[in-house]
Amino acid sequence: MKAGIHPDYHEINVIMTDGTTFTTRSCSGKPGDTLRLDIDTKSHPAWTGVQRIMDTGGQVAKFNKRFAGLGVKT
Repeated sequence: MKAGIHPDYHEINVIMTDGTTFTTRSCSGKPGDTLRLDIDTKSHPAWTGVQRIMDTGGQVAKFNKRFAGLGVKT
């Protein structure tokens, strides 16, 4: 590797959403910094399979009302 062109690679602490911690190496921050995760594999729907529909301002209700009869044959 060429000297002086690569970022500093050091150890940081990572705190998961459930409070568990581990140490990893990263270019982020300074040595010994703490990275607190908002989303991880224990809480994100992509990994847990649990989906939640958040109806913000009635957008989901408006969509369901607008397209309720779409695809239904009588």
